[in-house]
Amino acid sequence: MNKTANKFRGTGVAVITPFNNDGTVSFKELEKIILHLVKGKVEYVVVLGTTGESVTLTKEEKKSVVKCVIDAADKKIPVVLGHGGNNTQELLEGLHTLDFKGIDAILSVSPYYNKPTQEGIYQHYKVIAQNSPLPVILYNVPGRTSSNITAETTLRLANDCKNIIAVKEASGNLEQMMKIIKDKPKDFLVISGDDALTLPLSACGGDGVISVVANAFPKDYSEMTRLALKGDFTKAQKIHYKLLDIIGLLFVDGNPAGVKCAMKLLGICNDKVRLPLVGVSKQTNDKLKELINKY
Repeated sequence: MNKTANKFRGTGVAVITPFNNDGTVSFKELEKIILHLVKGKVEYVVVLGTTGESVTLTKEEKKSVVKCVIDAADKKIPVVLGHGGNNTQELLEGLHTLDFKGIDAILSVSPYYNKPTQEGIYQHYKVIAQNSPLPVILYNVPGRTSSNITAETTLRLANDCKNIIAVKEASGNLEQMMKIIKDKPKDFLVISGDDALTLPLSACGGDGVISVVANAFPKDYSEMTRLALKGDFTKAQKIHYKLLDIIGLLFVDGNPAGVKCAMKLLGICNDKVRLPLVGVSKQTNDKLKELINKY
């Protein structure tokens, strides 16, 4: 596997953005979280993803958040930047004007709301790949975008654009993921976008995960992923099943409210989210508390 792609094999973490009680970004806690992830031996972090509530951050906040993450990571682990959306032209302008110093790749979510055809999705990503100074990871999450990137479109992009090195697959469709794995170019990575599917996807030949739960449990979750990638499924299963009920609860009241609640219970950071998101219900909080105490 080439060196660039190899950096993103294993556990990446879609990092949350912690907020103070007054709603401002808590850079002190953000730094603490990155150090917690480095110590937990995750392979890389993703900043300004969905879990980072990037759509509720101002341009200035985004710049400051990225700088904080790069500084805290201190070249110990690679940093991937979330740079996607449904306005292709605006994304292209960003590729020409943003400062990518300290960034190793971009994660680009498939266009949402406008519901493009497969040809539209292909052309969108092709032009991004042609203009990106960094490797591109596709992000397929139909539950949020209302349109699926089919296996055929992913494979077409993987073959036609050398700059597109991976796909984060959050379709929940293992059959689709297997079709990609079966016919993909040798160095192209298929990364799980669902924490509960990382183990089965690894058994099918996947390459790891961009995780939500690893914000809270980086050490165990990244160890589970490494074991699965080595083919040690007996040990990997133990950790997988230990975390499975927690993973399920993280998404009951929406992401990242669930993982922020877990992190507050673990004493890592505040659980504040920005509107239109709200915190988890008392019922979810109590269930998470019970599971984390047992854990």
